[in-house]
Amino acid sequence: MFSRSCISLLELASGEMLNFPQTPRALTKVMTLQGVIPDAKNSDGVNNEGVNVPPSEICEKKIIVANFLPLHAQKDTKSGKWCFSFDEDAILFPLKDGFSSGTVVIFVGSLKVDIEASEQEEVSQKLLEEFNCVPTFLPSELQKKYYHGFCKQYLWPLFHYMLPMCPDHSNRFDRQLWQAYVSANKIYADKVMEVINPENDYVWVHDYHLMILPTFLRRRFTRVKLGFFLHSPFPSSEIYRTLPVRDEILRALLNVDLIGFHTFDYARHFLSCCSRMLGLEYESKRGYIGLEYFGRTVYIKILPVGIHMGRLESALNHPSSSVKVKEIQEQFRGKKIILGVDDMDIFKGISMKLLAMEQLLQQHPEFRGKVVLVQIVNPARSTGKDVQEAKKETYSTTRRINQVFGFPGYEPVVLIDRSVPFHEKTAYYSLAECCIVNAVRDGMNLVPYKYIICRQGTPNMDKAVGFASDSPRTSTLVVSEFIGCSPSLSGAIRVNPWNIEDVADALNVAITMPALEKQLRHEKHYRYVSSHDVAYWSRSFMQDLERACKDHYRKRCWGIGFGLNFRILSLSPSFRKLSIDHILSAYKRTNRRAIFLDYDGTIVPESSIVKTPSPEVISILKNLCSDPKNTVFIVSGRGQNSLSEWFAQCENLGIAAEHGYFIRWSSTSSWETSSSAIDFEWKQIAEPVMKLYTEATDGSYIETKESALVWHHLDADPDFGSCQAMEMLDHLENVLANEPVVVKRGQHIVEVKPQGVTKGLVAQKVLSMMISKGNAPDFVLCIGDDRSDEDMFESISSTSYNPSQPVAPEIFACTVGQKPSKARYYLDDTVDVITLLKGLAADSSLKPRCNWEIQAPFENIM
Repeated sequence: MFSRSCISLLELASGEMLNFPQTPRALTKVMTLQGVIPDAKNSDGVNNEGVNVPPSEICEKKIIVANFLPLHAQKDTKSGKWCFSFDEDAILFPLKDGFSSGTVVIFVGSLKVDIEASEQEEVSQKLLEEFNCVPTFLPSELQKKYYHGFCKQYLWPLFHYMLPMCPDHSNRFDRQLWQAYVSANKIYADKVMEVINPENDYVWVHDYHLMILPTFLRRRFTRVKLGFFLHSPFPSSEIYRTLPVRDEILRALLNVDLIGFHTFDYARHFLSCCSRMLGLEYESKRGYIGLEYFGRTVYIKILPVGIHMGRLESALNHPSSSVKVKEIQEQFRGKKIILGVDDMDIFKGISMKLLAMEQLLQQHPEFRGKVVLVQIVNPARSTGKDVQEAKKETYSTTRRINQVFGFPGYEPVVLIDRSVPFHEKTAYYSLAECCIVNAVRDGMNLVPYKYIICRQGTPNMDKAVGFASDSPRTSTLVVSEFIGCSPSLSGAIRVNPWNIEDVADALNVAITMPALEKQLRHEKHYRYVSSHDVAYWSRSFMQDLERACKDHYRKRCWGIGFGLNFRILSLSPSFRKLSIDHILSAYKRTNRRAIFLDYDGTIVPESSIVKTPSPEVISILKNLCSDPKNTVFIVSGRGQNSLSEWFAQCENLGIAAEHGYFIRWSSTSSWETSSSAIDFEWKQIAEPVMKLYTEATDGSYIETKESALVWHHLDADPDFGSCQAMEMLDHLENVLANEPVVVKRGQHIVEVKPQGVTKGLVAQKVLSMMISKGNAPDFVLCIGDDRSDEDMFESISSTSYNPSQPVAPEIFACTVGQKPSKARYYLDDTVDVITLLKGLAADSSLKPRCNWEIQAPFENIM
């Protein structure tokens, strides 16, 4: 039983405890609407999931969880009461536009102001009733360590590729800050639990502040419908792997049903981390990328966020915007405006943008007095020495440029360092000849999208600017290739922000571009931005989340793992773990048993350096083989020489080597060869191809068998090895198309072998021989871990039953590991396999074998 308390879970996760006080757990009764917001718990701690609500009154909710609520808060100085209003600039506010009109949207998050403890209850009630918002009140010390400490000074720089090499510029990992992060995520999760109806509601968690919240929710509600969207970059595995709690965060994210990223690069980095650190593989399923994780499929969505079209058009039509446009026109009459709008931080590349402007004026003196860079600097979202240094550098560079290239009536760079109203920004967007976003790393950045829409204009803005309503619209964009919106803006001039000369050249191209080209680029961008707005983004994400959750109630779920390693094991109702008691009972009451065992990954761990069987394995197999009721076979892809040497002590053990190309019924019988034997001229074609890939793939090697060639890439780089394996598979299939061979990909291998040689055929032959000898099996056990073993699972079901038998045989097809399989049962690992076989061996008698022991020639049963 897992503890439900924050402290207990933190103890499991970190071994230490926090003393941060908990927020009140339950909303007041007046805040609870039957069928809309059920109580999470009643006073005695009992869950009310089964509350009796008439179906007609149940209303599906979308619960949006983020660090901050999309609200403005201000305290009235006269009445002392708090006043709230929606923040229309917040990205979360317009999400509801993408949902159906009858959907109830609940926002969960913190306020940007401190609320006294005595006022929190009243504020909570007011926000829920009037705004459908549920606030999380974090103690000030916790807020400082969680948000300003771990999030802004550690995670945020790391996710933007800045390693904490120097304490002056970013914090190194601090266990106390991590504990604060865990504690804050738990408080957010508690608030979600207070308002969720897990049977109907969908939860959408946003950004890196809440990456482990999914673990808390999934632990409480195993079938919760849960999505997550990361608004920042996800770093490459070389950067991410430096995070001391990398596995905990990855596993937490994998507790959701759908993970969203702005670009494929971000998704690719996440998938690479899952592959390298957790050993997970992903595949594309009908256009969707999915990760198999303990029986669940975690889907990956790639779609950049859009802008709120209505909000922008409303601002463009506002009288204040028209007034501001005329002021700006008068101020910069006769000059072309290059516009930059950025937050003040070290990743926005403001100083490098200024250096590019300086380079432009040096190389093109004709632009002096005719081109001006207007740089709007939004207030910094975090504090620190790095922000102060960036601000200082921005001001000093601006002063130098204006002193060198400016003259009375002309300043090449106009720095606006204040909180600029939205209507004023739209005025600048509307008049700018070019917009430049020069960030060295940014999750998305919607500035280019806003610029494009403002350049398209509205009737009111056209009138203010002096454009005819039917005049062609133009815009030019210079964007960094390191920002999330760059891939979606195919008509923009993409630059490397670190290359100052390249950026200066791009600015020159942008402001001297022919009008027709500007028009065509603008029209292309406008079609995309206007059709992929924030409503489209939220609607598309939610549709994919609904699709990802459709199988929730078709599988059985169990929670496994402690602390932040908690995860859900999800299995088909017909797929269950093989119980030793269950199989032992069948074993005892049967008399004609057939046992098929794979070798690597089944009785010897795949990762083991020592590939020879242990003395324990030899002892177990000897005991099983000495039972006259048993016919035991090792069915492996390995060669005959190594297998016969390793199992020389097991006299009565049957061995099928190289997937059944060679078979031996006991140590006293000879090796027989499949009658499908062919010449091996195909090896002269396949081997040079394999050598080519081996030379190009460090850590790979070729295993030459008598009947097959196998290319191994277990010790190669996981991503590169997998990529090379897929490429080799395609290459070999093409060059061997007319040869009597098959090319198959297995676990870390690519194998070429003759047609008609499979493990399934081995099982079929052995079972057919037993039936023909009048000893039709009444017990069949088959255990394997690889794709090649799936043939055996299928074969034993179709071959072992003889219609003349009064009772069907007991069949146990068992795969090693929880994964999609034709087997009905699973065991977790080789340890479980050995334990099971040990239990069967202990029950076996040591009588001499019966005289019906199979000695028939292999070719007679073909």
